[in-house]
Amino acid sequence: MASTSASRAGGVAGRIRHAAVTLQDDNQALVAEILKAFRMLKEVAVALEKDNETQKVKELENAAVELLQTYEDCTHLSTAIKSVGDTYEPGAELTDFGKLFDNEIAKQNSNSSTDPQNHLLIRQFREAVWNVHHRGQPMPGEEQDDVVMTSTQGNLLNVTCPLSGKPVTKLLAPVRSVECKHIYEKEVILHHIRSKGGNSKCPIGGCPKVLSADKVSCDPVLLYEIEEMRKRNAGTEDVEDFTALGEEGDDSDCC
Repeated sequence: MASTSASRAGGVAGRIRHAAVTLQDDNQALVAEILKAFRMLKEVAVALEKDNETQKVKELENAAVELLQTYEDCTHLSTAIKSVGDTYEPGAELTDFGKLFDNEIAKQNSNSSTDPQNHLLIRQFREAVWNVHHRGQPMPGEEQDDVVMTSTQGNLLNVTCPLSGKPVTKLLAPVRSVECKHIYEKEVILHHIRSKGGNSKCPIGGCPKVLSADKVSCDPVLLYEIEEMRKRNAGTEDVEDFTALGEEGDDSDCC
């Protein structure tokens, strides 16, 4: 009898995990749409700055800050969904999933202390506008070193895959470690993990995190950040539309 109950509980937990994966995928698709909208706002602001439409550019920046809050809400929700799916175990009482999600989202909000005005996405927006007339010059309130960091790397911890040696902008299927946030070519890192028996220390020198196949993944944020690096390295705003990254199942191919 106990075995039957345990099996039933395990089946429920498995269904919850499956449902959580589906919900997270749907939410990540929404995150991708938000990033596309953010890209569009930035490109329009650059065009307006070229025409010296300062007030309209400021209005678009304010809209970008508002959109950033929606982006943050969606990313916190994705994290909450994953956490609930990974840790859920059925108990004797009915589970209040609404309360579980609220608690997880509250944790995410409490850990998010970044001022929207200093968020990387807003910094990139301002940098793109600033570069219309002042490329290579520090933005007001920033030192030259800040400009170099923003312009060359952004939010990516490594700029080349440690195993293939390829720049992250040239990776066919980039993935990022959930644990340490380092980036690799998917096929290469999965082969490396398998060759180590399913668990491997991160191949980035000095990184102590351990990798497993289920802890490396691709998401819309990674694709956006890589595309931003590619654009900055090219030194131009005239690049391929980011919307192509999210169409016809492209996101699922890299994950």
